[in-house]
Order: sequence, then C-alpha cells, then structure tokens
Amino acid sequence: MKRTCSRLVVPAVAFFVFLASTKLAAEDGLAAGIDTVIQGPDYKHAHWGILVVDMKSGETVYDLNADKLFAPASTTKLYSVAAALDAFEADFRFQTPIYRRGAVDDAGQLTGDLILVASGDLTMGGRTDAAGHIAFKDSDHTYANGNQTAELTEPDPLAGINELARQVAAAGIKRVRGDVLIDDRLFEKSEGTGSGPSRLTPILVNDNLIDFVITPTSPGMPASVKSRPETIGYRIDAQVETGAKGEEPRIQVISAGAGRIIVRGQIGADHKPLVRVFEVEDAAWFARCLLIEALQRAGVIVDASPLAAYRGDRLPAREAQDSLTRVAVLTSPPFAENARLILKVSHNLHASTLPLLVAAKHNKSTLAEGLRLQHDFLARTGVEADTISFGGGAGGSRADYATPRATVKLLRHMATRPDFAAYESALPVLGVDGTLASSVNADSPARGHIRAKTGTLFWENSMNGRFLLTSKALAGFMTTSCGQQLAFAMFVNNTHIEKARDTTREGRTLGRLCEIIHQGY
Repeated sequence: MKRTCSRLVVPAVAFFVFLASTKLAAEDGLAAGIDTVIQGPDYKHAHWGILVVDMKSGETVYDLNADKLFAPASTTKLYSVAAALDAFEADFRFQTPIYRRGAVDDAGQLTGDLILVASGDLTMGGRTDAAGHIAFKDSDHTYANGNQTAELTEPDPLAGINELARQVAAAGIKRVRGDVLIDDRLFEKSEGTGSGPSRLTPILVNDNLIDFVITPTSPGMPASVKSRPETIGYRIDAQVETGAKGEEPRIQVISAGAGRIIVRGQIGADHKPLVRVFEVEDAAWFARCLLIEALQRAGVIVDASPLAAYRGDRLPAREAQDSLTRVAVLTSPPFAENARLILKVSHNLHASTLPLLVAAKHNKSTLAEGLRLQHDFLARTGVEADTISFGGGAGGSRADYATPRATVKLLRHMATRPDFAAYESALPVLGVDGTLASSVNADSPARGHIRAKTGTLFWENSMNGRFLLTSKALAGFMTTSCGQQLAFAMFVNNTHIEKARDTTREGRTLGRLCEIIHQGY
C-alpha cells in the first residue's frame, strides 16, 4: 500500500489509532513490494541486505540482514571519500611545484635540474574545464577496455603540464643544461583494486593512460586510430580494419616492449567511435617525457633527452627541497571536485589512491597506514568500524565487506557535517548522470530524487561459461514522493548472470527498489 501524501481530516479521538494503522499498512505494503522483487527467480541463490532509515527521526523503514556482512563493491568509495574529505576538507587544493636546482645566468641558462614534486593531484589539470570544474563522462575512459560506451572528456589532458612549462619559461629559464626529474616519493607505490589502471603513484597525467579513439571508415578500409596524449615516448603501430555493418568490434591494445604499443583488430562500419586505453609502465618516466616535451613547446631548450631512463637516485633529500627556488606551481580545483569525479563515475584508480593520500597528509606512506586512519575516522563518526573490513579504497579487494547498518550510519553522519553538500552533490543522480544514468526509465517517478553510489563486482564462472555477480550495491539518500528524506543501503551478493553486460539488469533491479520505496513510503 502506498502511503498517501494528501491531508486527511480525522476526528481527534481516533487520530492516534488512525496514524498507527496507516503507518503499519504502509510499511506492510512497502515490505510486500520489496519482497516481490528480491524473492524473484533470478535471486534464488543470492543474499540480500537492505536497510532504509528516516533521516529526521532515525526510524527504521525497512530492515533485512542489516547487520550481516556483504561485499560492497564500489559503495566502498562512500567510506574512502568520506575519510578523505575529513582529512583534506572540501576546499583543499593540491599544489604541484617545480623547483630549480642550480643557478640561472643572464642568458636564461639553468646549470642544473628542474624537479617536479608530485603532490598527489589526481588530475594534474587534465580534466579542468573552462569553469574550473573537473570534467567527467558517465562512462569513464579508465574502463574503456571493458565496454563500448566510454568517452573522452573535452579538456586537454596535458593542460596542467603545459601550464607548468609556461610558468618555467616565464620565470626566465630558456635552457636547462641538467636534467628534468620527477619526485614521486610522496607515498609508497602499490597496486589498486578493481578494474581500470592498477598502478598507484603520486604522479598522474591522464590517469597514466594513452587513449586511442578508433573510428570506422568504409568496409574493407583502414579505420582511423588517433591517440592522446601524443608523445615521442611511445611508438604506436596501429592497424585496424573497418568491417561490415553490425560487426562487433574486436580490438587489441598490447605492449611490444618499453615505449611501444601495438593496436590491432576490426570495427564495424556503422559503429560509433570506440575508445581503448593503454596503461603506461612507468608513471614517473611518462610524466618526465611529457614535461620535457611541454617545455620544448614553451620555448625552453632541454639538453636531457625525454627518452632517457628515469633517475630517481638523482633527487635531493626531501628536507632539502625547501632551500630550492620554486619556478612554477600548478594548483588543482578544490578537493570536492575530486570527490565528485570519483563518486560520479566510480573512479577506481583515484579511489584506490585516497587512503595513500590520507596517509601522506599525516606524514605516513603506506596503504595500511591510510586505512588505519580511515578506521579512526569511522570510529569517531559512530560507525562500528570493527564490524566491517576494507583492503583498499575502491571496492575490488577480497577483504572488502560492509554491513547495511554501518553504511547507513556513515551516510547519516555525513549529513551532519559542514561538507555534506559537497559529499551529497558528488553522488550520481538516479536516471540523470554518472553510473546511475540508465538505472531507471526517463519517465520513472523516482528519477532525480535519489543520490547514491553504485557498486558492481563480478568474476568469470569459467566452469559454466557465464559470470557470478559477487556484488551489486547501491547506497545513498532519497527524497520520497511525500518529501521525506531517507538514507538507505542495498546489497545483493552472489547471483548468476550470463554475460558481463548483464550487470545492468541488476542495476535496474536496484532502481526498481528505489521506485518502490520512493512511492511506497
């Protein structure tokens, strides 16, 4: 039964009986609607956990296994972003400086080195649009190798590197007689969790990816293959054939050794331009190469070759940097923009980096230290941190388990913070953008009324030639049709799907549950 929002006239003597019976009837109807979905034949072997709580009163609206552990997939990012917001605050801006080591003579010649000190800026100006926001597409390029929907953002991925080079030239340096170095010692490099780029490093330019845009021409003719950013650092051998209309793309992007990439395959003549990506092997070497090229474009001659090996052993001691002269600095958009990118598109690489950035903020350097700091933050919020488990910041670790109750407690705490607006607005909007853009139909009554983080984790079931959806999850905030504010967490673990793309079916199932709650409470 749907709870009516209309105002009814009820005799005072019967008011409390009426109110109680209406509430029970509404909740019974809500539970029946939810049960119809989660007890369907597709979920015979699955495990569900759901908790829905009224934000104002704290009243439990619906509870199913709220204290059981579930694989949360990318709803993990709700936790890592919250901890990072607490550490940095929404207005924090990363600053990436370049120092010179050595003297500059009257002719503008630097007898010494330029040193870029990586500060953890996740986008390095490569996504910043004209309004100063970090741009995103609903399907991010970091996941391009696993789908056909990924798109590139419009800003130049080298915009930040170019700006640093321009400042170096403006500082009067016309020639660098020494080397160009990248200081990437902010934290210990490690491996991320989840799909997409896996190497976690303090220096990120274009997510440390080479993008390829493959556009068909006429059947039997070579397809157009364009790469970005363009750099002398990589030789690319691309041969992609345009196939018949309707033909599924088959594209391989593989390494042929250091600095060499092979692109091969076929794409249908009527297919839209397809994005594929290649993760660079050495982020510091990649950034150094791009910076030298940018300096040359800015009119600065660099004697060192952009192709030379990275020489981290030539870096000065960290404490000695304060005595060097700063010749350029790149300032990032506010951290709230990073949170928005991570949550809107479920950016695994950036989310995996967050615990390391939190560690560095507290003069620590390892992932484990960052996660312990996240534990301390959660404990301060009232979340029972010892009842849940995280092995990373993105949601792909086998150690990641959370409860619906812990997740809702986190959400309700975040609603009390001064930075709540940044947190809430960073979440995808049901039926509108990010990873929730297609979870309901355009005419859904719940469209635009739910802000929530999605989660998807699946493994190949090789024995049966299909896939096991380990987790599909959704957690966030809802405004019901009656105007009530709810916090909710939904997890379904371990259900069979035939193809990897069938995860969208479960996404729409969670969208349907949102519609039921939106209309029924």
